[in-house]
Formats: sequence, C-alpha cells, structure tokens
Amino acid sequence: MNDSPHYRPLYRQVYDFLLKQIAEGGWRPGEILPSEQQLAVRLNVSQGTVRKALDTLAVDKLIERRQGKGTFVVEQTQESALFRFFRLAQPGGVRAVPTSDSDSLRTRKAKPNEAQRLRLEAGAMVIEIARTRLIDGKPTVFERIVLPKALFPNLDGRTPLPNALYALYQREYGINITTAEEELHADLANRDDARRLGVAEGSPILHIERVAIGLDGTRAEYRVSRCNTTALVYAVQLS
Repeated sequence: MNDSPHYRPLYRQVYDFLLKQIAEGGWRPGEILPSEQQLAVRLNVSQGTVRKALDTLAVDKLIERRQGKGTFVVEQTQESALFRFFRLAQPGGVRAVPTSDSDSLRTRKAKPNEAQRLRLEAGAMVIEIARTRLIDGKPTVFERIVLPKALFPNLDGRTPLPNALYALYQREYGINITTAEEELHADLANRDDARRLGVAEGSPILHIERVAIGLDGTRAEYRVSRCNTTALVYAVQLS
C-alpha cells in the first residue's frame, strides 16, 4: 500500500484499494468480504487500519456489517434504492412511496445538454425512459430519464421496468449508483405538465435535474423530474 504515501493516510489507501475491488467486480453485491485479519495480512497493514477503512466504507453505504456473519458488499434493493434516492415526503418527514405507471422507452441520439451532463461524445446514442410516478394513486412526478446506450445494452427492449431502476442497474449491468448530483428550482407547469400531472397550467411545480454516478465515477443517468408538490415537500437529512 504505497500509492501516494506522502499525502494520503494509510487507511485511505486501504479504502481506495477496497473501493476499486468492489467497483471492478472483485467482490459482487451481496458477497462477503475477507475478514479484517485476512485483509490486513494481504495488504501488509495493521488490522486497525483495515477496520478504519471498512468503517468509512460502511458510512458511505458501500458495505454493511452483519453481526456474527461478516461484512458484505451492499446490494441495492427496491426498498433501499427508493429510500435513499426518492426524496419527496409528507410534511413532517414521512417518506412518500412512489409507484410507476405508463413507462415508455426509445433509443435516439443524445441532445447537446444530455451529452454534456453524461460526458458523452456528440451524437452518442442514448435510451430515453419516460415514466409517470404515482403517490397514493395520483400522478405526482413525471420523469424523463436518459441513459448511455453503451452502458445499458438491450434495456430499450425491456418492459415493464421495475419501480426502482437503480436496483436493476446494479443487478443486470453491474452499475452501482452511489451518489447523485441534483439541481432544483421552482417552475410553472406547462401544457404537458398539466396533462400528465393533472394540475392547472401555470401552477407551481418543482423541477429537479439529477446526474446519477456509479461507484467508479461513471455518469450513468441524467434524469429530469417535474413534480407536483402541492401536498408534499422535498426532504433531506443533513449531518
């Protein structure tokens, strides 16, 4: 463990090594990691250094400790993906649980802003998913999701899609979404919003743009969400 030794603490070097192993599929989602002692011997560091690196991975929600069983690579489930990345809630913080309706998929060339967001070559092929999200049975969010076709071969022929796409990305394509960059602003409903969400044209809505980023830094998804937040809030927990 001697990469960048002059300015990176040893536990961060161990962290980087373990992160790379997970990102490259050395340990698959749901797979148990070697013990702290085994990793310490393999990497020629102290067990305490390994423990600190693993603690940091756990805080980052990349691994999970199971009492009496060991340490496992986190596996995305429908529930965990929704809980982590869907932020609309009832006032007071009770998380809203969305369901999906009327998905449609098509393949096309990336628009300039999409290519920029996803860092694609001009004219790269993408898959566009358009879907309406229901909360308590009412249309609440319309999403337009753009994915690089090279990362998701054959996805455009797959329907129906699961409620939480990030679990599908991990399970079928080995892309583990760990972070997301979001920009939010208030907007007014246009004619399409009014039709899809059942709101009056010109009424206030929340506009969210997200770039979802994989464990290896891949910009895997660009998503634009138009949200009717009349009875909902965008909830985050800061720590």
